[in-house]
Amino acid sequence: MSEKTELAASISANGFNCAQAVFAAFAEDYDIDAETAMKIAATFGGGMRSGEVCGAATGALMAIGAAKGHYIQGDTGAKADSGARTVQFMREFRERNGGCLLCRELLGIDTSTPEGREIFVRDQTYKTKCKGFIETAVAILEEQGY
Repeated sequence: MSEKTELAASISANGFNCAQAVFAAFAEDYDIDAETAMKIAATFGGGMRSGEVCGAATGALMAIGAAKGHYIQGDTGAKADSGARTVQFMREFRERNGGCLLCRELLGIDTSTPEGREIFVRDQTYKTKCKGFIETAVAILEEQGY
């Protein structure tokens, strides 16, 4: 297990969401302190609390943006590059997870509902399933050179 994977797993194990775990594991490499990274990613867990795109994936996209996001008006090359990097990550994440990106489909429960949240907590889904999505997101980022 890589250092980043261990860090992300530790963050998750301490009660933080998948987006926070992935983004915070990379943020300091891009001069973003841990507190700021955790705040930025706080609302992206559970597929933005609506079962949509997995928090591990959105946290990874934040890391890609911190590393390679375009920020200069009119820099179409950088904009195209960051867009291509996003597509590449998402394609790889989807392929490694049975063609799926949505939290509710990956987990098999909808954590945006009270019933789904109850199951998520009761079954410790963050340990049984989310951990793997976090590890996958970190692995892809590392393979892609972030």
